Amino acid sequence: MKNKLKNFGLCYIFLISFFNNAEKFGDPGEIIAIKASSDDIDKYLTVEINESLYKLIPLPFEKQNKSIYVNDEKININQKDFGESRITIKNNSMVNLSKEDSDRAFKESKIIQKALNNYSKFLVPDLNFISPVEGVISSRYGKKRYINNQPRSPHLSLDIAAAEGTKIISPSKGEVILVGDFFYSGNFIVIDHGFGLISTYSHLSSVLVKENEFIKKGQKIGEVGSTGRVTGPHLHWTVYLNKVRINPESIIQENFLESLL
Repeated sequence: MKNKLKNFGLCYIFLISFFNNAEKFGDPGEIIAIKASSDDIDKYLTVEINESLYKLIPLPFEKQNKSIYVNDEKININQKDFGESRITIKNNSMVNLSKEDSDRAFKESKIIQKALNNYSKFLVPDLNFISPVEGVISSRYGKKRYINNQPRSPHLSLDIAAAEGTKIISPSKGEVILVGDFFYSGNFIVIDHGFGLISTYSHLSSVLVKENEFIKKGQKIGEVGSTGRVTGPHLHWTVYLNKVRINPESIIQENFLESLL
């Protein structure tokens, strides 16, 4: 009997060790939760789920079929077929850019990148996001894009079609860190939600907030439009975590945090 108990104990220890060291897998564009320590609080977006502390790690789209490491912990990113999206833009100058437009777009990309690099560590996001606009999803995250039959970068955002002038609200509290009128994005807003979680809003017909303004969850920030490079009125909504573009549909699902476990 003692030998049986001893063997059971060894088996139990082995199983605990196996599951603690088991490789982790996740889909591109999603977030994975990893057990965190108090030392991680200043380095990562950390949350408490079921009385345990976790750090939230975004899985880059471009790392499909590869692995990333977080504090020597290996995370494998699955290969996933997101389908494709084909659109036609009649104004060819918006597809094959002149040197002037190309230079403008490059300069604007640097401005946007600078904003994405400067997030706050005193704002703490609630991660209970709501949808920023009522409408119909016209293009989901991850789709291969073809514009006038020319292959382009994958669509790492969520497009929600709605009538011109439909109100857009902030999905969570935050600070407006950039407002502008850009070549591709048209009227554009960037909101910092804290600890590397940032959201952007493109193609607006009107902008109702200013830079450095603190906004509440559900506050109206603008209206749907068709400014910039578009085929019709819609909101182009992008969400970043640690400069990685994640799937916006994931973070507006009910019980998002619990779904990570």
